[in-house]
Amino acid sequence: MQVVETKSEGLSREMKVTVAAKDIEEKINLRLQEVAQSASLPGFRPGKVPVGLLRKRFGPSILGEILDQAVNDSSAQALAEKGIRAATQPQVEITSFDEGKDLEYTLAVDILPEITPMDFSKLKLEKLVLKPDQKQVEETLENLANAHKTSEPIAAKRKTKSGDVCVIDFVGKLDGVEFAGGKADGYHLELGSGSFIPGFEEQLIGVEVGTDIEVKVNFPAEYAAKDLAGKEAVFDVKVHEIREAKPAPIDDELAKKAGLESLDALKDRIVEGQRREFDQMARMQVKRVLLDQLADNHDFDMPPKMVEMEFDNIWAQFEEQRKQEHAHEHDHDHDHDHDHDHDHDHDHDDMSDEEHKAEFRDIAERRVKLGLLLSEVGRANAIQVSPEDVNRAMIQEAQKYPGQEQQVLEFFRSNPQAQEQIKAPVFEEKVIDYIIELAQVTEKPASFEDLIKVLEAEDEAKEAKKPAAKKKAAPKKAAAKDDAADGKEPAKKKPAAKKPAAKKE
Repeated sequence: MQVVETKSEGLSREMKVTVAAKDIEEKINLRLQEVAQSASLPGFRPGKVPVGLLRKRFGPSILGEILDQAVNDSSAQALAEKGIRAATQPQVEITSFDEGKDLEYTLAVDILPEITPMDFSKLKLEKLVLKPDQKQVEETLENLANAHKTSEPIAAKRKTKSGDVCVIDFVGKLDGVEFAGGKADGYHLELGSGSFIPGFEEQLIGVEVGTDIEVKVNFPAEYAAKDLAGKEAVFDVKVHEIREAKPAPIDDELAKKAGLESLDALKDRIVEGQRREFDQMARMQVKRVLLDQLADNHDFDMPPKMVEMEFDNIWAQFEEQRKQEHAHEHDHDHDHDHDHDHDHDHDHDDMSDEEHKAEFRDIAERRVKLGLLLSEVGRANAIQVSPEDVNRAMIQEAQKYPGQEQQVLEFFRSNPQAQEQIKAPVFEEKVIDYIIELAQVTEKPASFEDLIKVLEAEDEAKEAKKPAAKKKAAPKKAAAKDDAADGKEPAKKKPAAKKPAAKKE
């Protein structure tokens, strides 16, 4: 095998590789001998077929197989001989080959840069730790008590008010005809709970026991039952009893309802949960700051193809999001009668595609830089992801799909590629932990409010660094957001309140 380097520009390398015809012929003959041991052709006993006949019968397919093998083996050898650590999958282009002649091909590859990590002991980080907050514990207990509230009959004769529990019978009708699921007897409805469709509970405020009332409501346009969505309904309601809702006492019995043996144990559980949530948010904040410092303190060339691939991924996500937004806006334009709670922001149109691409390329370069740096730190310090680490990550992922945990686990266990995908963030977190251990970390007591203010201030600082046009566009580019840079999850939308119209929950 001969290897001649034909291009060396930055991190890009190109080589001309020549594999001698005799080497290919040797591999073909060895393969034919293997085939001959088990081949069976009409007129010949198994294993007795002449090699020449096998060559005539199987030669083309064996040649293709050997060529693939020759290219794979020789390219790996060429890279090893040159001491090249490939950053991307090498690109191969066969330039010359005829049976019985040398194989010639070009090998193009981006190499990994030489990276010298900084002295991590010079990094200065501030870690926020949860400051005990008895008020939050009490609020959580009150919420739990409300979730287990009971009701008892009121002694005095009076009209209903918000917060009361009304015992009612009701029958729902559309155009005077009862509809399925719109009837119940002895239903306990807490006024002001928002459990029924909008307008229903409000009309029962200020009435007395024994009242027969006609309640008129409109089903929401997005109501689950399509035959009711957007339609006006009339409910005949009979008020049988007014009861006063009372939160459950905050005591050991409340703790037992939560599966714990005592109120003290419940309080400990609440504090533990608050601390766990806080630590997760604080970790995210520290990671954001750390990655910023790492990006600022390292400068090295990046493999062009890696940057291009990352950019292509970001751009594809952005294009898909833009397509979905356009479809959503189009649907909205044809449905003005519906009262949707949209948060449209058309400011992203102020940026041209070229401006978007410039911003996304910066993000791609940052991601590649941080990815290469963390990978090098992990390699140089023998940081490994154990099977236990992977299994733990798979279980955590499966828990995101209640009721389907076993199917998710089976998918991961039967799919090595999926395991590799889940392994990557585990490796990153372990490297981050390693760096944090070496850094100068000071702890500062803080509340949830303090932590949120810090995160918001950091976001504002990032936005302030962007040109004006880009600042306006930022909220619409969640798909292209620099996760590694921000170190945070996107905000989760609050689910819409469940509003069963006229049936028991």
